[in-house]
Amino acid sequence: MDDKYTYRVTWSPEDGEYLGLCAEFPSLSWLAGSYDAALKGIREVVKESIEDMKASGEEIPEPIATRNYSGKFTVRVTPEMHKNLSLQAAESKVSFNRFINSKLVC
Repeated sequence: MDDKYTYRVTWSPEDGEYLGLCAEFPSLSWLAGSYDAALKGIREVVKESIEDMKASGEEIPEPIATRNYSGKFTVRVTPEMHKNLSLQAAESKVSFNRFINSKLVC
């Protein structure tokens, strides 16, 4: 299967097994005793879900990796927070946009 979806496998302490997840299909998961089995399982569940969605005429999620992004998004904050962030940017001698960008860096 040559899909471009975003998969992640993590340990689930509650279940005592590895948990396979897919970002584009947040309601799906797969538990398995090994990392590889969890990845294989979630990929298979996604494949089956896509087949079912196609058969019923549902829209298939586009992989995150192939989406186009503008680089712009809107975030609503309180007026007080906006004021405080603007003040911090001014005190840092950078634009508001550059200041917010620096805060978002992971």
